[in-house]
Amino acid sequence: MGKIAIVFGTRPEAIKMAPVVKAFQAADWETTVIVTGQHREMLDQVLELFGIIPDHDLNIMRPGQSLSEMTAAVLTGLDQILRDSPVDYLLVHGDTTSAVAAALAGFYHQIPVAHVEAGLRTGNLAHPFPEEANRRLIDQVSNLFFAPTQTAAANLLHEGVPAEKVYVTGNTVVDALRMMVEPDYQFTMTELSRLNFSRPVVVITAHRRENWGQPLNNICSAIGEAAASLPVEFVFAMHRNPQIQAVVKQHLSGFSNVHLIDSCGYKDFINLLNRCSFIVTDSGGLQEEAAALAKPVIVLREFTERPEGIASGFIRLVGTDPDRIVDGIYKLATDRELYVQMTQGENPYGDGQAAVRIKNIIQQQFNRQKNKPE
Repeated sequence: MGKIAIVFGTRPEAIKMAPVVKAFQAADWETTVIVTGQHREMLDQVLELFGIIPDHDLNIMRPGQSLSEMTAAVLTGLDQILRDSPVDYLLVHGDTTSAVAAALAGFYHQIPVAHVEAGLRTGNLAHPFPEEANRRLIDQVSNLFFAPTQTAAANLLHEGVPAEKVYVTGNTVVDALRMMVEPDYQFTMTELSRLNFSRPVVVITAHRRENWGQPLNNICSAIGEAAASLPVEFVFAMHRNPQIQAVVKQHLSGFSNVHLIDSCGYKDFINLLNRCSFIVTDSGGLQEEAAALAKPVIVLREFTERPEGIASGFIRLVGTDPDRIVDGIYKLATDRELYVQMTQGENPYGDGQAAVRIKNIIQQQFNRQKNKPE
């Protein structure tokens, strides 16, 4: 079998790449898992949950680290690993700074780069920042493109990527989700086990860099206004960034029906999403998970790289204007017809077999190269 390096560093990357790691390990590929440690504690939780032991841990994160310093640390760390242990393919995921640096490292070592979740676009380099630029840069040095949807594949073809290099696989987040959702799940986090699910439960996350500052204040102000007038339980899963937590607590710590929780484990969180009524978020990945679970989403952004969610009816873009946020929450909480309508769409992100498809495609490519006449 061939040799493959799979590189990731954040919790969302780990969740989405875990099924891919498992698929290659099950097929007896020599699989080298390299983590950058970009989300240290949250990353380790996911690795333990999926039973993945990294072969290399770059442990790059430092306090106050800039994007440039992070990129340099990943490039430097991977350089020696790839020099000492050459591989046939290098897999990266999505749009993080770790991913773009890893793709460059593979390119510099003349290793074919395969991009999982390729082709997502907002068309605006500033939204989201730096992710929109990152994913475009990765696609400039990739050899195989695993698009989660037909829309993502069409973006790549429009940009001139040869059709024979583009494959629609579905999104691996559906694979991961199906491994972890349980109908009668018992939460391990105390705050979640005490939630009153006889009332509507709304899950909130907000962390995007472009929403730091006044936009986050607007978001929290809107949540407070909604909480004061609706018989709804709001669960705000706070990002670990202390500046974000300070703003959230300042606005929302006084509400009895707003539960501020620290980031919880993936299994707790995905089962919370499965039991909630709807979601308010600026996350990209949550838009996919929500569609897979048939949950409506109010998206705290003006642009999304996941237009499939809008087309299928699960998503409503409201930006960070407080009035639009309050209006979106109020309508979903009180208009039963609208709520049901937003849960009836077809999940556009696949059937939970994306990781196996990715493994099979790379296996075919490897066999083709191996059998090519000298």
